Amino acid sequence: MNLKDKICIVTGAASGIGREIALRYARAGAKVAIADLNLGAAQAVADECIAGGAEAMAVAMDVSNEAQVRAAIDGVALFWGGVDVLVSNAGIQIVHPIAEYPYTEWKKMLAIHLDGAFLTTQAAWPHMLKRGGGSVIYMGSVHSKEASLLKSAYVTAKHGLIGLSKVVAKEGGPHGIRANVICPGFVRTPLVDKQIPEQAKALGISEADVVKNVMLKETVDGEFTTVDDVADLALMLASFRSNALTGQSVVVSHGWSMQ
Repeated sequence: MNLKDKICIVTGAASGIGREIALRYARAGAKVAIADLNLGAAQAVADECIAGGAEAMAVAMDVSNEAQVRAAIDGVALFWGGVDVLVSNAGIQIVHPIAEYPYTEWKKMLAIHLDGAFLTTQAAWPHMLKRGGGSVIYMGSVHSKEASLLKSAYVTAKHGLIGLSKVVAKEGGPHGIRANVICPGFVRTPLVDKQIPEQAKALGISEADVVKNVMLKETVDGEFTTVDDVADLALMLASFRSNALTGQSVVVSHGWSMQ
């Protein structure tokens, strides 16, 4: 699988899953735009891609800011000549019981995960049309299909991405635009590391019990999903050649969720 000269935008790509996807795309021959709130960290990832022989750039992007999203994506398209692949990966995690979930934090979660996915898709759409098609990849979660305590906003947002991807697949199909959702299990990133003490406190259990009996309890081998696992799938979805694979949600979770 290769992405020779494909123009790819990955949001939330300064660290974690997004960073690994960007690096994998760069190694596969793509031109990669590293989009993130943290421009300095994004530039470091772009520099890493360039050091490996790829073309890359860093762009500042708050995915919940419509004007900033449009300006950034239009800028990438102008510089390289279009957009072929969009990976909507930017996300955060905030956990609270429903009865104590601040509405401001609920809105923030949905704005980043759902509004961000919509806004980046809408901005990339005309550039994909001009290229004769493209691939939109949303970073969902096993929580796109399952529920967990304390994660009402996150679960709602991740479920919503599946609905959005199906509509994008329907509307984009005649134009060669595919849309799919990657649904990872728990990946040991800073986002997950932050959750461990938060859930331990909220559930009244030890951090070790959060890992063993909450996060990894339903896996087949007691292992975390890795950023490499997710990047492998992101490469396959980006390089798939036809509409045969569109409107799908693919789980990569060590068997936590089985379909």
